[in-house]
Amino acid sequence: QVHLVESGGGLVQAGGSLRLSCAASGRTFSSRAMGWFRQATGKEREFVATIRQSGGNTVYADSVKGRFTVSRDNAKNTVYLQMNSLKPEDTAVYYCAAAVYYSDTYFSPSNYDYWGQGTQVTVSS
Repeated sequence: QVHLVESGGGLVQAGGSLRLSCAASGRTFSSRAMGWFRQATGKEREFVATIRQSGGNTVYADSVKGRFTVSRDNAKNTVYLQMNSLKPEDTAVYYCAAAVYYSDTYFSPSNYDYWGQGTQVTVSS
């Protein structure tokens, strides 16, 4: 089992920045691909970004390309999501997720085995 705990959410103004952290505990964290998803009120959960064990081969949703950066530090068992140039439409609950294997279905929540509790990000205009 893997336990994920997210932190770093909060309220920011449009154009500002925020960094989310996802701390993992449990077995074989370094063997897992990690993903970030978000869910706005009244909408379905959507893919944001994913990163492989090595830290390479990152993929981003079109809506966040050029603004968000995902990274990981396996020595610290932590994954990060740096969010810059935030927009009101980025407002959502952000979830960290872990998959045993990286696959071409990284965009689907069903591909992931473990989930964090979510952290609220609110961007004011």
